[in-house]
Amino acid sequence: MMKENPHPLPDYLFETSWEVCNKVGGIYTVISTKALTLATEFRDNYILIGPDVWKETHRNPEFLEDKFLYQAWRQKAESEGLKIKVGRWNIAGNPVVILVDFTQYFSQKDKIFAWLWETYQLDSLTGGWDYIEPALFGYAAGKIIESFYNYYISGTDRIVAQFHEWMTGTGILYLKKNVPQAGTVFTTHATVTGRSIAGNGLPLYRELEGYDAGVIARQFGFVAKHSLERCTAQEADSFTTVSEITDRECMQFLGKKVDVVTPNGFEDSFVPSRADFYEKRAQSRVRLLEVSEAILNQPLDKGSILIVNSGRYEFRNKGLDLYIDALGKLNKQPRLPQTMVGFIAIPAYQTGPSKKLQDRMAARNFNEPVISEYCTHELHEPENDAILRRIKQNELLNRPDDKVKIVFVPAYLNGSDG
Repeated sequence: MMKENPHPLPDYLFETSWEVCNKVGGIYTVISTKALTLATEFRDNYILIGPDVWKETHRNPEFLEDKFLYQAWRQKAESEGLKIKVGRWNIAGNPVVILVDFTQYFSQKDKIFAWLWETYQLDSLTGGWDYIEPALFGYAAGKIIESFYNYYISGTDRIVAQFHEWMTGTGILYLKKNVPQAGTVFTTHATVTGRSIAGNGLPLYRELEGYDAGVIARQFGFVAKHSLERCTAQEADSFTTVSEITDRECMQFLGKKVDVVTPNGFEDSFVPSRADFYEKRAQSRVRLLEVSEAILNQPLDKGSILIVNSGRYEFRNKGLDLYIDALGKLNKQPRLPQTMVGFIAIPAYQTGPSKKLQDRMAARNFNEPVISEYCTHELHEPENDAILRRIKQNELLNRPDDKVKIVFVPAYLNGSDG
């Protein structure tokens, strides 16, 4: 007789993240670039759940609504009070996506958090809006999986529900109580405590074993987030993280070693062919130089070295301070052989493309060089922006005789960025 597979695949795989159809940081890339493999394996039984942050579906280029997909269940879910849109993610594999409008739970938050306290001793008391909003999204995702389960899934089906980061942890807590048939997976990409320690300039790994997460959470004001992260790690059926070093954080701060370390990867289809890559690189180089010259109102050597630094706006954790300081030191080198342009492509709180920059791109005229101008898009409260402050501290003024120039792009480059 053939032996039964000790690790059978689930019949249904749900994956929940704040970054499904919602580009915020690196988790978007992690999920979107593995979707093709999972969609090929599970077809429409691989279902992603994300927040309906756009509300008007036609404005979201990531999401393609399909009113016929899982139509009967969708109508049932709506009759139960769930506000959802069903469709596909506009990426390789076109996986099924459910976007949830969780704003209806705002008025019920006290009741929901009271239940979570009574059931799991989850401490939400001091949670601000940046805790309440994602916690209610996770709760709504749990209710969606419960509704789908009640409508479609039999008692013999194998169900796995993966949730990313503390922001979705309430979904795991909801399912554990209401849909115990679902195997839950909690994946943390970095701990809240570790981020806070590093972001506040304290040594993280050198003194890891000396930190008490509860003390740090009270000191820096993230008690509710830490409580949810720790509770989710303890209650999930499987706990994973993306690196061995983050596993050390989990053991120290969350009191639990992960079950599996799952390093991030991505589809081969995500990488352009060699010829396509070099063509895109050449086109991008021309465009970067054009924009830089317009910001500076100065001509640049076509052989200039261009350095592009991108990521999420975490000033210390992503090393933006070191990057700007390094450019500042290079600018003071007397024998720097080539002009360098350092780009900071970091989305920030911006109001739209710079009209002055657009005008200078339309009518190129280098007669009056511009100094101390850096941004492709207008910022709210530029005087309080950490990147701009650090640039000025390093005396990176973008003068014609400076060998190092710097350009700040505070927007996602998505083709409709101006």
